Amino acid sequence: MLYDKNNLNIAYIGGGSRGWAWNLMKDLAVDEEISGTVRLYDINQEAARANEKIGNMLSERPDVSGKWQYKAMDSLKEALTGTDFVIISILPGSFEEMASDVHLPEEYGIYQSVGDTVGPGGLVRALRTIPMFVEIAEAIKAYSPEAWVINYTNPMTLCTKTLYQVFPGIKAFGCCHEVFSTQKIMAEMLKDMKGIAGIDREDIKVNVIGINHFTWLNSATYKGEDLLPLYREFTEKYAEEGYQIETEADQVRNSYFNSYNKVKFDLFRRYGLVAAAGDRHLAEFCPPWYLKNPEVAKEWGFGLTPVSWRVKDLKDKMEKSSRFLSGEEQMELKHSGEEGIKQIKALVGLGDLVTNVNLPNMGQIQGLPLGAVVETNAVFSHNSIRPVSAGQLPEEIYSLVIRHVVNQETIIRAAFSKDKDLAFKAFANDPLVNISIKDARNLFERMLSNTSEYLPGWEIEK
Repeated sequence: MLYDKNNLNIAYIGGGSRGWAWNLMKDLAVDEEISGTVRLYDINQEAARANEKIGNMLSERPDVSGKWQYKAMDSLKEALTGTDFVIISILPGSFEEMASDVHLPEEYGIYQSVGDTVGPGGLVRALRTIPMFVEIAEAIKAYSPEAWVINYTNPMTLCTKTLYQVFPGIKAFGCCHEVFSTQKIMAEMLKDMKGIAGIDREDIKVNVIGINHFTWLNSATYKGEDLLPLYREFTEKYAEEGYQIETEADQVRNSYFNSYNKVKFDLFRRYGLVAAAGDRHLAEFCPPWYLKNPEVAKEWGFGLTPVSWRVKDLKDKMEKSSRFLSGEEQMELKHSGEEGIKQIKALVGLGDLVTNVNLPNMGQIQGLPLGAVVETNAVFSHNSIRPVSAGQLPEEIYSLVIRHVVNQETIIRAAFSKDKDLAFKAFANDPLVNISIKDARNLFERMLSNTSEYLPGWEIEK
């Protein structure tokens, strides 16, 4: 397949986003090698039309290198037909459902720092997200079957799995930036422990193995030097006080997102592999070692993100959108740090790229079920993604990971069959649901009732 790098078509599902969509605009604006059209589709058409204006105002600026035209579309068919790339970044449901996901379990003594991937919140979120991704996958199959599909929506694993379940021939992958922060920590480690400054995260070569938000590194090198022995010294040095990398301190928007990487360091000291996601995510995959209550989480150097903060953050971004539209404020020309544009350029044929992505397991991780979506490195080249063989997880880490793989595979079967009892098996088997089975059933029924609007065909008591 030949691509015209000066006339690419990107369909953005969730194009009214005030976060990921703006990051895409900035990344396209600072890139000189590709140009074309971005079609914005969102169920909130007003937000998509606002982004159309913001994107076009950005492209018209004389200091912008990448010239793109932004168009808000009224339907998935219109957005997808003839497109080269599809980006999916949606909020599944409203903040009301998210509040139930995150905060209702607190009545039962279950605390979640994010609530979008695993834990009771992540699994119920998956149940309402999967039907949305069924619709998206069917539309892609009908209108743009040859397009490359980049998913940013959580739960990443099950969203990506659904795309392949509906359309096995889809060319889709899931993107997550969590590994990047671990590479940044290792760059900071070299500065702190060896006085080597100015290292970019890309200079730290890693082998990625695991599942999204519970990824591990069994190899990390800098200029051929094995970094794991030095990382052990580093984690021992900062085990008690933790270590916050400078970029985190500069960029963190709120104390809810602060992390001192103490969970990451503890997992390495116990298991010998580098846990490569942020502490807020890692903690949710484990038994309640780090999430027994908010006080324990605070002792481990991270916070719980309340949905009330997300509501306020959206309000702030809507006000920012108004300032962009009025010309009162201009979008800062700064790369977001995401790799979506690099991935698109590699697929177009503008050089190869190796980075971590989520794909169905074709043997790249030995011992995990074939077809389950896993996260490893992959080689991007012209119209091709080839996962890199990552090896096998040590048994003690495998036992932690496989529990979630089985739960995720169970949840997707339950979602497609609308089987409430099957979904409850996965729900009750989550390590954070460390309560009586009677309380677990009660919590499950209440959470399903709160999201029933997004579960057509299910038998749910209200």
